[in-house]
Amino acid sequence: MRAPGISADLYRTITEFAHGTPGWVHTGAEVGTEAGLLAFAALFVAGWWRARTRDDRSMALALLAPVAMVCAYLVSSNVKDVLREERPCRAVPHAMNIASCPPPGDWSFPSNHATIAAGAAAGLLVAWRALAPWVLSLAVLEAFSRVFVGVHYPHDVAVGFLVGLTVAAGVSLLAARILTPLVERLRAWGPLGPLALGTAAPAPSPAAAP
Repeated sequence: MRAPGISADLYRTITEFAHGTPGWVHTGAEVGTEAGLLAFAALFVAGWWRARTRDDRSMALALLAPVAMVCAYLVSSNVKDVLREERPCRAVPHAMNIASCPPPGDWSFPSNHATIAAGAAAGLLVAWRALAPWVLSLAVLEAFSRVFVGVHYPHDVAVGFLVGLTVAAGVSLLAARILTPLVERLRAWGPLGPLALGTAAPAPSPAAAP
């Protein structure tokens, strides 16, 4: 697969700008492009902990968030192996990449990092809607950072982002129908169920009639 010319031109513009930024920005971008994924992992744990006192569907969605992210990654990774687009840090003449260029055979389209970030964000916002502005902003920043450090074209991260959002959200919502009854049963299973999954808060009693 050959990259569109407009995406290659935008890649040059972004990476030339990135190359001219101070060294501490380069370091921050290189570290941040990986550290953002760790932030999502911490949010998965926080989502599970929060769901321990909520209803069974909330716990099911919290447990499905990382599973949905992995499903999105698998779709992206298989598409990469079929289309085989070369990395811009090798294909674009005189590319100004900050990060080391991945080895040959590590294809570019779509961006797995963007897919994972958007997939994590989608899984989290389905399970915990209040996080939506934060996780979506983090995912966008993570996706952009892959172009900024020079290892992806803009269209790589844009498509990866859409794959992550759609696949992860779909998996979470569909699989929750199956997992919710299982969570209900596991919560009632001896001492281990409540220990791992918590106990749903009792529904509020209806107000007494006047």
